[in-house]
Amino acid sequence: MSISSILIANRGEIAVRIIRAAKAMGIRTVQVHSSADRDMLAVKLADQSVEIGPPSAAKSYLNIDAVMKAALESGVDAVHPGYGFLSENARFAKAVTDAGLIFIGPDHAAISLLGDKVEARKVAIKAGVPTVPGSNGRVDDVDIARSVVAEIGFPVMIKAAAGGGGRGIRIAESMEEFERHFPQASTEALAAFGDSGLYIEKVISRARHVEVQILGDGTNAVHCFERECSLQRRRQKVWEEGPSVTLPTDARKSLCESAVALAKSVNYRGAGTVEYLYDEQSGEFYFIEVNTRIQVEHPVTEMITGIDLVQEMIRVAGGANLSIAQEDVTVRGHAIECRINAEDPSRGFLPGPGLITSLTIPEGDGIRFDTMLYEGYTVPPFYDSLLGKLIVWAESREACLVKLADALDGLKIGGIATTIPLHQALVQDASVKAADVHTRFLEPWLETAFPKAIASMKESA
Repeated sequence: MSISSILIANRGEIAVRIIRAAKAMGIRTVQVHSSADRDMLAVKLADQSVEIGPPSAAKSYLNIDAVMKAALESGVDAVHPGYGFLSENARFAKAVTDAGLIFIGPDHAAISLLGDKVEARKVAIKAGVPTVPGSNGRVDDVDIARSVVAEIGFPVMIKAAAGGGGRGIRIAESMEEFERHFPQASTEALAAFGDSGLYIEKVISRARHVEVQILGDGTNAVHCFERECSLQRRRQKVWEEGPSVTLPTDARKSLCESAVALAKSVNYRGAGTVEYLYDEQSGEFYFIEVNTRIQVEHPVTEMITGIDLVQEMIRVAGGANLSIAQEDVTVRGHAIECRINAEDPSRGFLPGPGLITSLTIPEGDGIRFDTMLYEGYTVPPFYDSLLGKLIVWAESREACLVKLADALDGLKIGGIATTIPLHQALVQDASVKAADVHTRFLEPWLETAFPKAIASMKESA
């Protein structure tokens, strides 16, 4: 069946993105919101809005009963979960379909299978995808965990089996650190995901984070090439780009083909991302996890391929076959995305919600700003600090960096501190310009190079 109305079970910039995609397709939109989000842009843009609870996410955006009540009472055909919140919650996906509605994403069985990192690892191995050395399954006992790390060696990463987004993760360089971090990671995983299960994997010290965008219709699957997301702070992505300029052609081919094989092995439907670590020294790549949802950084892929991933998700969920074949997917130029957060990078990334007193957005060919902001809007303190994403496209990476520097200078958000200065410093950094980065590059850089860059920018202002 084709979809004629969608409830957006999310907030912020991704809710705005979904509404705009749906409206372009002639689809009616219903936006849920907490009492703190009555004035958010998505509420203003949607055809209808429904308040579902107080500011606490647990009582609103994570409240399955409240979201389902809004969906049924508003008479929608489908529910789009966006990213975060309930987007990778198999119980929510099943509640949607059990109610006779369409869940815009993979079915609950695929979410359950791939959302559990241990089970996803098994799927990857079965599909022939290389995996990082680590525990063969969940590890709940610290004595068993000790034997695992003794076998694979330090440094190791302790990860939440059910989680994502960098939560429930600890890196241990020694057995003393491991024994201290293990219970902390378990407690954080339980608080964040309702599941204290952990697994352990070897840390690839100078790895690049490379991920492949996939699309599936339940039968067929294609890849939309890769993005590199190596610039991370506390395992949270800060800057994403595509394609990965350091990835050899043969490695790209193997990486993308392995992602498609994995997607086909579970009859994947919708948009998803298969994440890998790429060891530049050895030329090897290793599976990390599958994100069974649209990603924050999806605009990078849209800019280099010309494919509207959100619209394709909606079409496929409505029963259509993929509208593109693998041979139709090509890469043109280069794109970079900067996450703009309500945080002060010069003060330890202190969160800074508040009133947007002024807003100037750069314009021009190849410049895009996906945001929830408008002048007069008050950013609430209850949720993730992401304000928007500045995405820039050009014919080459070098030209893209030049255009990005200009766009960052032209992006003005008045009233609150943001991470714009961080990106202004990164875009001028010699290592970033040379793409000589890895997943552990940014945090030492923030301690050494960033203060100097900020001082230099203040002098030249």
